[in-house]
Amino acid sequence: MDADAFESLVADALDEVPIELLSLLDNCAIIVADDAPEDDPDLLGLYEGIPLTERDGSYAGVLPDTITIFRRPILAICESTDEVVDEVLITVVHEIAHFFGIDDRRLHELGWG
Repeated sequence: MDADAFESLVADALDEVPIELLSLLDNCAIIVADDAPEDDPDLLGLYEGIPLTERDGSYAGVLPDTITIFRRPILAICESTDEVVDEVLITVVHEIAHFFGIDDRRLHELGWG
């Protein structure tokens, strides 16, 4: 799957997130990269920033948080386009949850591994 088609799937996944939650994604950029970092090449997505639950009155003038979705690692674990669609949605939701301060343990309990 080429980069443009994959980015469209990420946009579609974002369309599945309730607008009430997306509107709270303040100061957060969502990007697509081909590859995960060298130190974790199988990583599917990554949230980098200060979770909403940890922001206080001193949170101002900072660079945007980022959610990165990694195309090649997702494609590598999927055997069909349907699986890619599902995994992109799971990964997008998973990383957005980190923005809201939800950790991996709780995400697994909720079924968003």
